Amino acid sequence: MAMRPERRAWLGFAGGFGIGGVGGMIGLGGAEFRLPLLVGVFKLPTLEALILNKAVSLAVVVAALLARSYGIAWSELASRWDILVNLLPGTLTGAWWAAGHAMTWPRQTLDRVVLVLLLGLAALILAEALTGAAAPAALLAPGPLRWIAGLAAGVLIGAVAAFLGVAGGELLIPTLVLLFGLDVKLAGSLSLLISLPTMLAGFIRYREAQAFAVLRHERALFYSLGLGSVLGAVAGGLFVGWLAAETLLLALGILLLVAALKTFHSPS
Repeated sequence: MAMRPERRAWLGFAGGFGIGGVGGMIGLGGAEFRLPLLVGVFKLPTLEALILNKAVSLAVVVAALLARSYGIAWSELASRWDILVNLLPGTLTGAWWAAGHAMTWPRQTLDRVVLVLLLGLAALILAEALTGAAAPAALLAPGPLRWIAGLAAGVLIGAVAAFLGVAGGELLIPTLVLLFGLDVKLAGSLSLLISLPTMLAGFIRYREAQAFAVLRHERALFYSLGLGSVLGAVAGGLFVGWLAAETLLLALGILLLVAALKTFHSPS
């Protein structure tokens, strides 16, 4: 039996609020967890779920960037223009390429790619939870080698963001901390600044797909999920420190692992 529109809207709001709230406590947008929700609970085809997830992620990133501007001045972000110039060409290229391929692949192939990427993110979250290691100084000194590494990392991050409909912060923040030696707080804001044009590139590319119509016929779900995600992220930010970050990361990593296998793994 199909779910009633009112129930879909309320469930979308509740799911978005819960995911955004927990993600806000540890600095994640939660898009990785919205994707299994859209496919597993709301039964959207994978490509439609990616597009809807990306649209919601755009709203969350804009809200988060505006909220964080009170803590970190725009001038401080602008002073790291060199990092933006290094990473953005790669992220834009990766996002455009990945979105173009996602539109042409059969659903089974796309499901397999999404499964591998979600499992990889789950492993990254679990590793961070179990090690809790402090980030070292920049791994590479400024120069051609770091520039090439940043460009390559950008392509990978942009591709993952487009394939999953996410902002890419789970990969961007470690890259900014490890490769460029930024502190986590500045890296969090800079990652949002990089994510916004990267996500827009993938979003514009996805407009060529027929599945883009999901934003029209699932408008109510988009609004409810988006509103819940934004409010949840704000609420989660207010409760930072309520639970140990390692505990939350461990629980989220296990949850993402189970959700990815349950939603996207096919016995065939």
